[in-house]
Amino acid sequence: MPLPFSPQWKDKASGFFSSSGVKLKEAGQTAGTFVGEVAKDAKGNVAEVAGRVGLSVKSRWTLLQQPSTRHAMQERLIEAAASTGSILRKGISETKDKVAVGKTKVEEVAKKTAQKSKTIITDIERWQKGVASTDVFGVPIEVTVHREESSRPIPQILVKCADYLVLSGLNAPYLFKSEGDKKVIQQLVSSFNLDSNASLPDGVNPVDIAALVKCYLASLPEPLTTFELYEEIKGARSSINAMRNILKKLPTVNFMTLEYITALLHRVSQKSLLNKMDAQSLAMEFAPLIMWQNGQKPEYYRQYWNDPRTGQNGTDKAPTYSAWDMLAEEDDTAVASSMIPLDDGTPMDFGAIEVVQCLIQHHNAIFTDANETVWR
Repeated sequence: MPLPFSPQWKDKASGFFSSSGVKLKEAGQTAGTFVGEVAKDAKGNVAEVAGRVGLSVKSRWTLLQQPSTRHAMQERLIEAAASTGSILRKGISETKDKVAVGKTKVEEVAKKTAQKSKTIITDIERWQKGVASTDVFGVPIEVTVHREESSRPIPQILVKCADYLVLSGLNAPYLFKSEGDKKVIQQLVSSFNLDSNASLPDGVNPVDIAALVKCYLASLPEPLTTFELYEEIKGARSSINAMRNILKKLPTVNFMTLEYITALLHRVSQKSLLNKMDAQSLAMEFAPLIMWQNGQKPEYYRQYWNDPRTGQNGTDKAPTYSAWDMLAEEDDTAVASSMIPLDDGTPMDFGAIEVVQCLIQHHNAIFTDANETVWR
């Protein structure tokens, strides 16, 4: 059962609600006034911003309508168009240049590959036809001389090279020291491998002929002095008589060829004031090619010829080639007449140098029993 309120509590409650209603009404009026003022201010700000934007657009449009401004804009557009056209033309031109360069390089590679293919095919055809045994480079000297059936027991390639140099090359600077043109030498090697009686082309640089002589001597399986007599010949370098007697032990072909080569070197040394090659300089170049120990073959010159293709039973073997033989490019940056490096991985044999120098300087005294080579 609810408790009855006293008259005093009823009066207080009525006063509270009456005052609360008045306060709420005042608060509502105040809030309405504030919101109205804010909306009014915002509307004024928007109108002001819109007016400023309109003035700015109007002023810019007016500026654009002026002749000077339109002329300036046209010039800028023309410059931009010209610049873009120039860039495009330059790009097209550079592309054309790159295409041309690329085409040239492709043609060069194709040409080199075709040449290598031709050489390889020629070697294979020569082997298939059984004529690879006509090679001169890399073949024992006695085999070459026997095959040529010449009246002189000296390889024809050496005879022809020596005659060429005596006639037109003795004055060439650094003769037998300059390396020569690798491509020319390789062509000469191929020519003599196809025909041991081939002729030297007219106008060949004497330096290339001299390099061909060195290549041939370096290609021999055994040096002219032989492995057997290496120590005896080296020990006789201080005595002309001892050297003369030791050299008589050499096979006839080796003896006659050694006499022929040293006679040529003696003739070259007589022109040392012009060609800068005295007996000592020539001995340093030829000692590794004329006299070396077993297992110390001068490998530097192997780049000019192929290894002889013979098996254990003396029969020819088919040449083998890899993809690298087809694609490998020559070193175009090499200097045609650069000096051959003395350090090719083998120690310098000073005893052999002294032997060859002795053979050059005292050629006539040492080879008295031989039919001395004489050039007119």
